[in-house]
Amino acid sequence: MKAIAAIVFSAAAAAATFASPALHAQDAASPAAAQAAPQIAPASEAATRWLAVMDAGKAAEAWDAGAPVMQSAITRDMWNKVGTDARAPLGAVKSRKQTSANFTKTLPGVPEGEYVVIQYATDFANRAGVTETVVPMRLPDGSWKVTTYLIR
Repeated sequence: MKAIAAIVFSAAAAAATFASPALHAQDAASPAAAQAAPQIAPASEAATRWLAVMDAGKAAEAWDAGAPVMQSAITRDMWNKVGTDARAPLGAVKSRKQTSANFTKTLPGVPEGEYVVIQYATDFANRAGVTETVVPMRLPDGSWKVTTYLIR
């Protein structure tokens, strides 16, 4: 079975971050979780919109819609090639369910800020059981844009 390559917009160290227990579900009653809750909904909406562009096979447009930190890590042409090459063999999305969304202010390889690490259990036409990780960040204007996308 051929492994799916991770697609990472930010530093390579980010991949290790997503396996960290510190980024998994927080206790819903904790003060940190209460503080993060208002950030998760708009970040999830931004991730959903961005994934729809990727699902439509428009990787270059997904780069256009990404955060500046993503755009500084990879060129538009390179992302278009990498994104298209990684997604094409998977086929169309059959189902996608968000499995976690966790707020954090720090991730390796990117500036300190407000991030939400979102994971999805996704079944594609040609491969079931894929984990997609999308990491939107809050920009100074208050909007959320994707910095990182991983497929495993």
